[in-house]
Amino acid sequence: MIEVVRYNEKYRVLWDAFVKASKNGTFLLLRDYMEYHAERFTDHSLLFFKKDRLIGLMPANEQGEVLCSHAGLTYGGIVTDARMKSGTMLEAFEVMKLYLQKQGMRRLEYKSIPHIYHRAPAEEDLFALFRCEAKVTRRDLLSVIEPSKALGYSKKRRWEVVKSRSRPWHFACSLSFDKYMQIVSELLLIKYNAVPVHTAEEVRLLANRFPEHIKLFVASDEEEEIAAGVLIYETATVAHCQYIGYTERGKVKGALSALIDYLLKEVYPHKLYFDLGASMGQHGLLLNEKLLANKESYGARAVVHDFYELEL
Repeated sequence: MIEVVRYNEKYRVLWDAFVKASKNGTFLLLRDYMEYHAERFTDHSLLFFKKDRLIGLMPANEQGEVLCSHAGLTYGGIVTDARMKSGTMLEAFEVMKLYLQKQGMRRLEYKSIPHIYHRAPAEEDLFALFRCEAKVTRRDLLSVIEPSKALGYSKKRRWEVVKSRSRPWHFACSLSFDKYMQIVSELLLIKYNAVPVHTAEEVRLLANRFPEHIKLFVASDEEEEIAAGVLIYETATVAHCQYIGYTERGKVKGALSALIDYLLKEVYPHKLYFDLGASMGQHGLLLNEKLLANKESYGARAVVHDFYELEL
């Protein structure tokens, strides 16, 4: 029989060790990342035990009568190890439904973990959601490149990269998070009337906590310290572009094209996937076709990220 237990601090070491050894967990699901904005959420993460052995985790927070997995994270479904099988996952969902009903929850909002982050097949939860008659309520479109099987750039992008790489750019890993996030903030405000999800202080804090996973790469020259930049979230299988930014001069001189080409060919050719991120708005209903076309010009193609609702 599977037992569902609510997370508390005594499980921190066990939680982190399980995520690190799992087949689908990443550093975003470690407690030090999850809790950088803990004051904004009421944590209600779950641990699944079978015969006193931990078999799964689910990062989650409660919002009234709704459990979200997890509203403060990009993804947050059930994390499992290599021993998880489909029958066990079906049982885990049934036990979780009973647990949540007893907690007074009326709905589970579930963010799946995109398969590109899996180190081994790990979609037992998607089958269980189907069996429980959960509904897909949102589908984000990620633009992803496989460096080892790259489709190549479009003709226009290829020309822009050749031209931009001929300039004397200096590519480096930078710690200038404040300056870079100011560039990103100004760019988002002008283009989309939006603000970054993270503040500069939060980015700096997280980069200090996870220096092997969060890296800022910039292109600079004698005139600008940062003409373009990409904040990378690096996991075992994916180099994910969390924030992409450039100055007006950097745009004119093609700094971003040069930087992305550098990252693809010289920094991350060994990664299974290079993720340029989503091009969505309005909870997945609005597709920014211009932004999508820009990403596809590098050879990126679609991977979907599904969100579910399960009525309890």
